[in-house]
Amino acid sequence: MPVRRVVPDIRSEAMEESRDFYGLLGFEEVMNQGWVMTLASSSCPTAQVTLTSHDRSAPVVPDISIEVDDVDAAYAVMRESGADIVYPLRDEEWGVRRFFVLDPNGTVVNVLSHR
Repeated sequence: MPVRRVVPDIRSEAMEESRDFYGLLGFEEVMNQGWVMTLASSSCPTAQVTLTSHDRSAPVVPDISIEVDDVDAAYAVMRESGADIVYPLRDEEWGVRRFFVLDPNGTVVNVLSHR
């Protein structure tokens, strides 16, 4: 299953200040929906950090996001393995299809594909 990118999701109650901090390291804002903001490196666009104040539709905030080619296949693999799905597979209005699963350490993993 091809992975497109892996992005740490950082919980922030100070979105603008966090954006400015990571900007000092060369990150630029590439997406901002108010509650979630993605920053990317201009020299390596897949090097990204996501800032999140909360999650608009899920009951938990993810710790990491993994974008895959086929999120439906990833969901099937996780369900078959008995992994703890904490947010079921669904299409979100902002253009992603995603689900959340817990890794063995309790880390909330957002597995997604863009539609």
